[in-house]
Amino acid sequence: MLQWLRRRFIAGFFVTVPLIISVAALVWIFEIIDGFMGPLYTRLLGREVPGLGLITTAAFVLGVGVLTANVIGRRLLQTAESYLLRIPVFRTIYSPVRQLLGAFSPESTGGLKRVVLVESRDGRWVLGFLTKEFTVEGTSGTEQMIAVYVPTNNLYLGDVHIFPASAARYPDLTVEEGVRVFLTGGMAMANRVRVGPVGEDVRL
Repeated sequence: MLQWLRRRFIAGFFVTVPLIISVAALVWIFEIIDGFMGPLYTRLLGREVPGLGLITTAAFVLGVGVLTANVIGRRLLQTAESYLLRIPVFRTIYSPVRQLLGAFSPESTGGLKRVVLVESRDGRWVLGFLTKEFTVEGTSGTEQMIAVYVPTNNLYLGDVHIFPASAARYPDLTVEEGVRVFLTGGMAMANRVRVGPVGEDVRL
């Protein structure tokens, strides 16, 4: 019973904490922007207009997104981020949350790259997400390997398996579809999934 409670508590913790931090961050940004721009809007318009603070916050977040798509803007944000990461408390909270949320971003190059299907040594098929491709150097030479993240509880808890890159199969599932498969316990899996030869990438 205690082990069951411990596992469920940890699972709930890793689900709720990123959500609470994200919501709290949005509320904090809104309060700062609304507190600064609210009096300015009141002076310019002569009266308070409900919703302007929310619109301004949305425009600010959108502007940051546009800025990150620009090379110069991305460098400026990276420079500012590097200075903020020197603060111990900020680094401890910000880095894991940013990495976790960034993993599910469609533009992320360091998160979940795509869905992968690998046959394990015991004959079972393992469905997961390709997170890293790397080379292992040994006495017999080098071998291309892949790291496969397999969620075991929601998406925030799971295991990392290492397989030879040549053993991987890539089904015609997007990362978003793979996320739905794990969140629904497999019920969202399509009736037919096209998979190419071992090591060959099947594109939609």
